This record gives sequence, C-alpha cells and structure tokens, in this order.
Amino acid sequence: MAPKQEKQGIDGVRRMLPDEKTVYELANLFKMFGDPTRAKILGCLQVRDMYVCEIAEVLEMTVSAVSHQLRVLRGAKLVKGTKEGKEVKYSLDDDHVTKIMEYGLTHVNEGK
Repeated sequence: MAPKQEKQGIDGVRRMLPDEKTVYELANLFKMFGDPTRAKILGCLQVRDMYVCEIAEVLEMTVSAVSHQLRVLRGAKLVKGTKEGKEVKYSLDDDHVTKIMEYGLTHVNEGK
C-alpha cells in the first residue's frame, strides 16, 4: 500500500482535474482539429479572412464540401462568419484558435 503522503498527493491531483463535462468538451474540441480538411480550412483562415468560394479554390474542393466543414467549425466556435452583401466572409473565431494552430504546428514541426 502507498504511504499516506502519496495517497493525499493522488487525491490532490484528482481534485485538480476538470469535471467530466469539461473533459468531454475538450476532447470534442480536439476532434475538430483531427480532421485534415478542417485543419486545412483553419490554416487558410490563419493566413487571412476568406469567402467559402476562395477556400474551395485554394483547397481544390467543392463549395458544398467547404460549406459543410465551415458549419461544423462554426458549431465548435472555431470560426465565425461576417455577412458582406450576399456572401459571408469567414475568420478564426478568436486568438485562442490562432494559438492552438500555432502551438500545434510548432509541435509537429519540432526536430524537422
């Protein structure tokens, strides 16, 4: 059996963990980044705000396919759209999304 001090340490760690709902939401957030198409769309929007047709052209995809992924990303609060006339210009939702992308790219490019 572990000494009492270690047991208290483990209990302390357990108390510091986020609740189940928060962990679930975090896992779902990272699932958004787990899809290569969504990651490419986020990469485009990291460079500049873009219309659906522009993203589709850059990624050589259909407008319909890009629109679908943008809906998913919007639902996850990773991108936002601003109506400009009859079109919607998309951008990253906030600086947190930019930082997640930057940190992720830095991590995967380490040692290259």
